[in-house]
Amino acid sequence: MKKLINAPQDVLVESLRGVALAHPELSVDLENHVITRATPKAQGKVAIVSGGGSGHEPLHGGFVGTGMLDAAVAGEVFTSPTPDRVQVATKAVDRGAGVLHIVKNYTGDVLNFEMAAELASMEGIEVGSITVDDDVAVQDSLYTAGRRGVGLTVLFEKLVGAAAEEGRDLAAVVALAEKINGQGRSMGMALTSCTVPAAGKPTFDLPDDQMEIGIGIHGEPGRHREPLAPAADIARQLVEPILADLDATGPSIVMLNGMGATPLIELYLMYGEVAAILEKSGVQIARNLVGNYITSLDMAGCSVTVLKADDELLRLWDAPVNTPGLRWGA
Repeated sequence: MKKLINAPQDVLVESLRGVALAHPELSVDLENHVITRATPKAQGKVAIVSGGGSGHEPLHGGFVGTGMLDAAVAGEVFTSPTPDRVQVATKAVDRGAGVLHIVKNYTGDVLNFEMAAELASMEGIEVGSITVDDDVAVQDSLYTAGRRGVGLTVLFEKLVGAAAEEGRDLAAVVALAEKINGQGRSMGMALTSCTVPAAGKPTFDLPDDQMEIGIGIHGEPGRHREPLAPAADIARQLVEPILADLDATGPSIVMLNGMGATPLIELYLMYGEVAAILEKSGVQIARNLVGNYITSLDMAGCSVTVLKADDELLRLWDAPVNTPGLRWGA
């Protein structure tokens, strides 16, 4: 295993210490693994909290800041944060108007955020929640009941973050989140496995001449494995299942996301192929992101997210944002 680490058991805390040093606009609680804004938003505004296992950076900690998250809770690599730590984050950012939890649909995350919401409510904090389940690849996986929560999470954090920043109340922010969840879908693929530091070896074996279609962000198996194909064919295999599940004709926000180890030259090449397929299918790409936004450690591969957008979503997308993980492209 070749990684820039000291000891596997110290990766998370040492990474968070680096975040604190690199980004003084953030406040990092090393004991509870919580990242918050150093300067909280105004009193009386809804706060947005998300989190999950580490290894998906810049999700979630990189999206803490103006226009996006108020707090992110980091679990160990690919492991849900504990309820008490989610509660610490929720309590830390509450500004008296309630808190929205954005939860990816993985069993551990769902259960632990539910428990944290109950704990917060006992302290008088109103908590709303949305479970992101946008992955069209599989209905159930090793980690979930139902569809997995993947790339749409990034768009969630941008859009509901903007809505909360402009002063919408909790009910309105929850309603917006439900709307987004109904209008966004994702699909991913892998060229290689990832290696969890504590394991020291790849999560699964994938020969050099093979690719996995429909993977999750923890290295879960997808729909099928097949021989490596040209980018145009891979793009088709990612886009067609999305469009079969979602009528995305008209304006959309599209993200071509890298899984961590794929260079930008390849991601932009893939975006060109994806864009051509979408446009031929009547999808107008009104806004886009290309880059590494929700990753799986050192996995090579990519994912596509399509969110059917209207004037409201496009206006929220254009709202100012200042976070380490999303400084441009919004």
